[in-house]
Amino acid sequence: MERIGWPEEGDFVVCSVKKVTDFGAFVGLDEYGGKEGLIHISEVASGWVKYIKDHVREGQKIVCKVLFVDPDKQHIDLSLKDVNEHQRREKIQEWKNEQKAEKWIQYVAETTKTDKAGLDKLTNLFYDKYGNVYSAFEIALLSGDSALIKIGVSADVAKMITQVANENLKKPQVDISGYVDLTCPNPDGIEVIRKALIKANEADGDDIKVEVSYVGAPRYRIHIIAPDYKKAENILKKSSDSAIKIVQKAGGTGEFFRHKEQKT
Repeated sequence: MERIGWPEEGDFVVCSVKKVTDFGAFVGLDEYGGKEGLIHISEVASGWVKYIKDHVREGQKIVCKVLFVDPDKQHIDLSLKDVNEHQRREKIQEWKNEQKAEKWIQYVAETTKTDKAGLDKLTNLFYDKYGNVYSAFEIALLSGDSALIKIGVSADVAKMITQVANENLKKPQVDISGYVDLTCPNPDGIEVIRKALIKANEADGDDIKVEVSYVGAPRYRIHIIAPDYKKAENILKKSSDSAIKIVQKAGGTGEFFRHKEQKT
């Protein structure tokens, strides 16, 4: 998806190598309508470069860091050596996500009968608010169309974006576990613990799953699946605390372990 304007210094950009010379490589910036940039030979690789074509070749897709931008002179200086492998992979994934988002937002525009001017205004809004279009679909997936309406997206477009997001994206999930030791010496101790485990198994929200399983007397495992770690940790604490409270109220004991610790 083509972005308006120019990249900023420090940005990572996806480039296509157009021409390789003895002093550097000329590349087109894929996300900015093919605006041309230069990678000087000194920015191709660390150390002395004898043959530049050992490092870049025409037609190659690479990730560069923006060093300098002069819109008046239509000039962009880039560095290849300043991009590590993690940054390269992350940027390529972001670029691939934007390619998906371009197809999705085009479908949204067609379905809602949004003209080109309206589509350009919409994508520019997402670039301004989120830095890319793909994030708009992620936010719609997690928070619904109300989050998009709040930033100025029309209700019908927001609804369609949310529908497309639900059809094409999976909600992020994390899973964590904790353990509780529960004992109750009362004659009805087994029933007390059973009620405590039922309480621990209660979950808040459709996007949360709680599983309680028996490990070995007196230990039980509480497994949480949630959209993010903060929510998962909160649910784990609430679940274990509620179980322990029921047992202690009945005269028993309860103790929580974040990991499967061995008691001595």
